[in-house]
Amino acid sequence: MIAALLKELDLQTKENFITDTPIDTIYFGGGTPSLLNEQELNTILKAVGKWGSVNPQAEITLEANPDDLSEANLMSWKNTGINRLSIGIQSLYDDELQWMNRAHNADEALHAISKAQQAGFDKLSVDFIYGGPLLSDERWEKTLQWIGEQKIPHVSCYALTIEPKTPLAKVKRTSIETEASEEKQSRHFGMLMDQMEAMGYEHYEISNFALPGKRSQHNTSYWEGKPYLGIGPSAHSFNGKIRKWNIASNQKYIRSIGENVIPATTETLTDTQQLNEYIMTRLRMIEGIDITVIYNRFGEKYANTLVASSQMHIEKGHLLKDDNRIILTKAGKYFADAIAADLFFNA
Repeated sequence: MIAALLKELDLQTKENFITDTPIDTIYFGGGTPSLLNEQELNTILKAVGKWGSVNPQAEITLEANPDDLSEANLMSWKNTGINRLSIGIQSLYDDELQWMNRAHNADEALHAISKAQQAGFDKLSVDFIYGGPLLSDERWEKTLQWIGEQKIPHVSCYALTIEPKTPLAKVKRTSIETEASEEKQSRHFGMLMDQMEAMGYEHYEISNFALPGKRSQHNTSYWEGKPYLGIGPSAHSFNGKIRKWNIASNQKYIRSIGENVIPATTETLTDTQQLNEYIMTRLRMIEGIDITVIYNRFGEKYANTLVASSQMHIEKGHLLKDDNRIILTKAGKYFADAIAADLFFNA
C-alpha cells in the first residue's frame, strides 16, 4: 500500500491536477493511519515534500484511536513532525463504545487527552457522537463537562447515523433499541451548543467547536473551497473546478497504480454547482455566505436572487443578514441542510 501511495504521488506530479500550491496542511486520515510506523510515516512525508513545497509551519494531523496512544507511538509521531492529533473518542461509556464496535474502552478514552498532552501534543481534536440510544441527557451533559475540564482545544461532534452495510446497520435490523430519535438528537445538539458556548468555545462550523485560535486549518481550507489533493483508496481531490475520487477497493487501487493509472472518477463542476457548493459550505461556517464573493464570482443576478431567497428564513429567525453576509442563527443551525437546499440554484 505504501509503495502505491508513493507511486500515486509521482503520478499526480505528472498529471498536474493541482499546481503551484504551497502545502499548508497534511492530514493522515481514513482507515487507521496510526498503524504506520515512524519510518513509514517519514517516507510518505518525504515524498509529499518532493511533490510540493511544504510550509515549515504546516499543520500535520494524524487520526488515532485512544487505544493507539502508547508512549512509543506518541513519541514516534512526534519525531516525524506530526503536530496535531485527531482522536476518535466517540463516547466515555463502555456500553456505548461496545455498541458502536469500538476497539477502545472508557478508561482509555478518559486518559487519551492527558497522555497526548504529556507527550507534547498541544494541538488536539476529539470526536464525539451524540443522539444514540444509550446516551442519556445526563451522560451527554457529563461528557460536555469533561471536555471543558480537559480544556480540549478542538472538538467535533456528530449526530449518530447508521450507514448501510456496517455492523450497526445489522444490529438495527434485529433490535428496535438502535433507533436514535430526531427529537433526542435535536435536544443533544442544543445542549452541545449551549454548553460549548458557556465554556468559551467558538462554534465555527456546524459540527466543530474550537477554543480561540484553535480552529482546524485543514478542515477550514476545505470549507473555504481551497484546492486539496487526496492520495490512496477512496481519497478525494479538488482543484477549484474539478473533483475526483479514487476507487475504494485496496486491491484494485494497488493494481491500477502498478499499471501507472490513477483509478479515479472525475466530475467537472458547472458554474451553478460551484455556486451551490459555496452556499452549502459557507452556510455551515460562523462567517456565513459572503454576498460580495457571489457578486464578484457569479454575477449581480445571482447575488440579488440569493438575498431574496434568504428573506423567508430571515423572517423565521433562522438566518440573519449582517452587512454583506448571510449567517445562520442559533435556531437556524438545527435546519442548516434544509435551508441550504432552499437557497440552491437550479442548473
